[in-house]
Amino acid sequence: MKMLRRAIVALGMAGAIFGTLRMRGKGGVPPQVGGWREVDVPQR
Repeated sequence: MKMLRRAIVALGMAGAIFGTLRMRGKGGVPPQVGGWREVDVPQR
């Protein structure tokens, strides 16, 4: 019974941490500058 209680508490804590990180996460529009750019490959 003690082990079951510990497992439930551990799952609850993991869920709380996951929820907090989800709420704090940055959402919205992706960055408009930087990122990938085309590479000019010389012809052989």
